[in-house]
Amino acid sequence: MDRVRGGSEEATMKTSGTRPLAIASVGLGGGSLVLFGYFLLFGPPFPFAIADSDPKRLAFDAFLCLVFFTQHSAMIRRGAKDYLAKRVSEARVPAFYSLASGVCLLALVLAWQPTTRFVFHLPTPARWLSGSLALLAVAGFVWGAHSLRGFDVFGTQRLQADLRAMSAPPAVFVVRGPYRYVRHPLYLFMLLLIWSTPRLPYDQLLFNVLWTVWIIIGTKLEERDLLADFGPAYRQYQASVPMLMPSPRAVLRRQRPSFDS
Repeated sequence: MDRVRGGSEEATMKTSGTRPLAIASVGLGGGSLVLFGYFLLFGPPFPFAIADSDPKRLAFDAFLCLVFFTQHSAMIRRGAKDYLAKRVSEARVPAFYSLASGVCLLALVLAWQPTTRFVFHLPTPARWLSGSLALLAVAGFVWGAHSLRGFDVFGTQRLQADLRAMSAPPAVFVVRGPYRYVRHPLYLFMLLLIWSTPRLPYDQLLFNVLWTVWIIIGTKLEERDLLADFGPAYRQYQASVPMLMPSPRAVLRRQRPSFDS
């Protein structure tokens, strides 16, 4: 009886800890993404002054980007995941990553310092073109995310599997949708979105340049992890499909690649 009671109490403790973590991960992670989307399209949602000159604003904005880059790229590495798994359990690592990313992204969006000077303002006809490119980028991003299907954005799938005492499904290398034409379509559409702007203040120019550099560096680091995970299949994929910019050959090719499963 004591053994049964102990198992029941342990299950209750796991449930009481896991569900709030899942709610917080979805709430904070999802909320930060919504505000980030607004930020990309319209600028800071609640601008307030921290720095009193454009050079100071740019320096502060660069610091915010650096904090987000460091957290996002460091916590996604295999060594950081293994370190965290020893302290919070492996099933909770993706949710903690989502929480940390949400906090850093919210800090960036809410504390961002807009500058007073602009590089350019597009005239009305060109604004329609930039708006069309932005919509194309958003649609492409949705297409790419849907193609991943089992992509666990907030780590909730791992938490649910842990609650049910089930092992999480293994990662499977499958090429679908835009992944047939470019290896990292989400990054490609992100770059298209941030550069398809009808107005470019100096703080957004800084943002675009820093995020472009970070995306390229992060893509290189991610490629190493994917090679370690999927081995020869991913190496063949690298040789057949461009990394960020689709080639005419990749776009025109219609047959399914041999590495697709």
